[in-house]
Order: sequence, then C-alpha cells, then structure tokens
Amino acid sequence: MEMLSIEKELQGNSYPGRGIIIGKSKDGTKAVTAYFIMGRSANSRNRIFAEEGEGIRTQAFDVSKLEDPSLIIYAPVRVLGNKTIVTNGDQTDTIYEGMDRQLTFEQSLRCREFEPDGPNYTPRISGILHIENGKYNYAMSILKSNNGNPESCSRFTFAYENPAAGEGHFIHTYKSDGNPLPSFEGEPKLIGIPDDMNAFADTLWNSLNEDNKVSLFVRYIDIATGKYETKIVNKNQ
Repeated sequence: MEMLSIEKELQGNSYPGRGIIIGKSKDGTKAVTAYFIMGRSANSRNRIFAEEGEGIRTQAFDVSKLEDPSLIIYAPVRVLGNKTIVTNGDQTDTIYEGMDRQLTFEQSLRCREFEPDGPNYTPRISGILHIENGKYNYAMSILKSNNGNPESCSRFTFAYENPAAGEGHFIHTYKSDGNPLPSFEGEPKLIGIPDDMNAFADTLWNSLNEDNKVSLFVRYIDIATGKYETKIVNKNQ
C-alpha cells in the first residue's frame, strides 16, 4: 500500500468529518493515536474536547446555544486497563462495556450500526490500541450503510499486529463534502507517524479546513511503560 501524506489528505478534503489515526512512532517506542472532529452546522461547531479521567469528552462550548446533544456529546476516548478506545460516538461506551465483559472489539460492536442521521447515515468509526508486556497492536472498525441504504449495515474490521515503526492508519467518516455526505470507502489509509507529538498535532491541526475544524486530540503512549502524553487543541477557547 502506498504511504500517503497526511497533510495532502487533509488539505485536499474540506470535509473528511471525524477522523481517527492510530500507529507507531518512527523510533518504535510510542503507540500513537489522534482523533479530530469537524462541523458544518452551528450545533456541531459549538464544541470542545475536555479531559475526563484518562480519556476525553466532548462538551458544548456555549451551553446556551446547544441544540440536539444526541450525536455530538459523547466520550471519544476511554481507557480500559491496557486498552485505549477511540471512536466518533457513544459506541466508545459500548466497546468499553463489552470488552470489560471479555467480548472482543468486533463482538462489542455487533449491537451497533451507523448513526441514525439520514440521509447521511454517518459511519461509526472506532479504534482500539492494546499494549501488553512491551507488545503493541491495534484495530480499526467502520460500520456504514450500504451505499446510503439504511436497510443494510456493512461492517469492516482491520487488525494490525506488531505494526511497523513510523507507520499508521487513517480512517474518517466522509469521503468528501457533499449533500448527502458520501461515506468513507476502502481500507484505512497508510500514513507516516513522526516521533514529535507536538509537531504531529500542529501538522494535523494546520492541515484541517479552517472553517470546519473544531477540535483535535493526540496521544503518544510509551509502549514499555504505558505512560502517555496528550495534546488537545480546541478552536473554541
């Protein structure tokens, strides 16, 4: 698979929607994840990321302007022991609770499907990072309608064992802007992952469409110790 430039991928797409990146730093010592949200409506843009425990939660920036919270207020990141869960919706909780009951990542998502926001039927994208005894693997999932037909749900899981240093994968909700919004197609895109967390966060934030970007979360986890560093960027400050 060709390695793509994350800058070009983001700069060339005004509305990828919400995106998850998971991979390993170039020096091979860090498990890396990033999650961003974008918005076209005032309700979607009226958000920030706030830390909650070891994870984060979306919050209304101006509570007085909050309209429908059902699909925009959720915990995108939660930590369950040596597992870090990253998703674009409240399926974070579904995965957390399922894996806490010894279900697999894929089994936990069996009870969920794409978002009920026709005609877009936004895909649910999810990722999980697993670090144990100095070993690291990750998986990504997308649940999407069948080419816009809400009668059928297509389920795809991609698992990456012992990922290569300096490589990561990027999945996002929408192929591009549009009405209705076309769902992401294909497998997660191969991209490069640098060692410097702050530089990577800056690259992602500066490459996202200025009008539509809302918030960004980046975390680098030391594979040997489990300790992590996090950076959050909110357009609304």
